[in-house]
Amino acid sequence: MLELFKVVILGIVEGITEWLPISSTGHMLLVDLFLKLKAPEEFKTMFFVVIQLGAIMAVVVIYWKQLWPWKRAESGQIVTSRGTLLLWAKVLAATLPAAILGFALDDFIDDHMHKPVIIALALIIFGIWFIIVEDWNKKRQPAIRKLSQLTYKDALLIGAFQMLALVPGVSRSGATIIGMLVLGVSRGLAARFSFFMSIPVMFGASFLKLVKFGFHFTAFQAVELLVGMIVAFFVSIIVIQFLMGYIKKHDFKVFGWYRIALGILVLIVFGLRAIF
Repeated sequence: MLELFKVVILGIVEGITEWLPISSTGHMLLVDLFLKLKAPEEFKTMFFVVIQLGAIMAVVVIYWKQLWPWKRAESGQIVTSRGTLLLWAKVLAATLPAAILGFALDDFIDDHMHKPVIIALALIIFGIWFIIVEDWNKKRQPAIRKLSQLTYKDALLIGAFQMLALVPGVSRSGATIIGMLVLGVSRGLAARFSFFMSIPVMFGASFLKLVKFGFHFTAFQAVELLVGMIVAFFVSIIVIQFLMGYIKKHDFKVFGWYRIALGILVLIVFGLRAIF
């Protein structure tokens, strides 16, 4: 029961931090420090990625009508929505750069980049960048407010920003949102397109981790994965709706300050651990 309690806590953390631009990796690092799962490191590495599937399903459920390209017309016939297919084409274009680089560097990142100092510095640096970009945005009006206004060039540029998220602590949603703000995308659209981009990215990353792990689960490990995904799903439903309501009246600066504080906390905690 204690192990399942830890899984529930991790699912809650995942459901919150996957969508807010504050780095799920940085939070998982701190939570795992105090609530260590009694499992092999190989399983934990896979677990932290695969429970994200629960969070991703929340996006699918909330935005199903926008994401499913086949609609039923008034006549009863099933028709294909050209706009939805174009949306998916742009989403795939935006995810391609990070997918290619992430596949090539996956082992290197797991072996060398998941270090507290790297994660803390990424949290702090991107936190400062959020504050700078939002201050700069006060003098600008968003040039892109609709999904249809996003071009394939925009999508590829957003994908280039997402590559920065391969560094643990940067935050996938944080990198893509800040990139879109720089490109002149409205906050609401930036958040929504970032949600859509997460679908192929997380499905691909989860599949890669599962293949590397080998699908050799114990019965209890399978239960842990399922519980983690279910908790992440329901928490994500709440968090996504909260974020979309929050950014209608507020900017992202508060998340920048939070990232800086969290990065400093990671440095302090792991610095003290190294000393004592």
